[in-house]
Amino acid sequence: MCGIVGLFLKDQSLAPQLGAMLTDMLITMTDRGPDSAGIAIYGSGEDGTVKLTVQSATPEADFATLANDLSAALQGAVAISVVDTHAVLDVPAAELDAARAVLAEIRPTVRVMSQGESLEIYKEVGLPRSVAERFALSSMTGTHGIGHTRMATESAVTTMGAHPFNTGSDQCLVHNGSLSNHNSLRRKLRREGVHIQTENDTEVGAAYLTWKMREGASLGQALEASLDDLDGFFTFVVGTKDGFGVVRDPIACKPAVMAETDQYVAFGSEYRALVNLPGIEEARVWEPEPATVYFWSHDSAPTTHEKAA
Repeated sequence: MCGIVGLFLKDQSLAPQLGAMLTDMLITMTDRGPDSAGIAIYGSGEDGTVKLTVQSATPEADFATLANDLSAALQGAVAISVVDTHAVLDVPAAELDAARAVLAEIRPTVRVMSQGESLEIYKEVGLPRSVAERFALSSMTGTHGIGHTRMATESAVTTMGAHPFNTGSDQCLVHNGSLSNHNSLRRKLRREGVHIQTENDTEVGAAYLTWKMREGASLGQALEASLDDLDGFFTFVVGTKDGFGVVRDPIACKPAVMAETDQYVAFGSEYRALVNLPGIEEARVWEPEPATVYFWSHDSAPTTHEKAA
């Protein structure tokens, strides 16, 4: 099962409503994934800083002096914003690697959910409505975002096993389906120096895209390559700092529907996830084609590319 939602805003006047719209879409997909839920929001960031979104099972103890402790160890001040079990650390960009190393040493129970100039990821075990309420997701603002409701089939129901997964700066991925070659690919990617934290097959899909782009591929090229290199069945929705991409495997057995208006592009595992969006009655609605990469960016025209036979 599992449910995926995504929303890319063309009209930035809708930015204050992004969280509310995504939350409604996410909750609608509850019966596709009641085990856990998560959402990735792309918002604003401060020049010269990177956001580290972190999670703790004991936030009161772990977060109380975390910003001060990191600031003392680094060449620059670190700010913190705590949201339930998560916190967003604003770290000097030049100190990012050092900050992650210090964090692992002084707070080994704190886990990194995401890093990026604009990306924040919030995810936890529980019903989507509960997860949305504890993080006040409906009040969040941004340019685009993706979300996921999970029905665990291949790994334990844990916070770390929930989607979205972030394996590269400002890059994240959600997945509906199952990969059959994720164990061998995980070993290969780890040998290539890609950091993978869990046994979830979806994180391997995210890490694969990170690796391909590190080797020089564009996101579109990485998504196209995934059609050859990833065995199994999948629908991927991917977020980057500036854009939003979708690809389905050549069989496309997992449900998916998209809608586009002058104001937004939306994705849902089912049409009912989209019915409350503004102007949906006039939207162009379609099912994304198998083995076809769709991508929208704030910096360029939308692209669609079918895999060559």
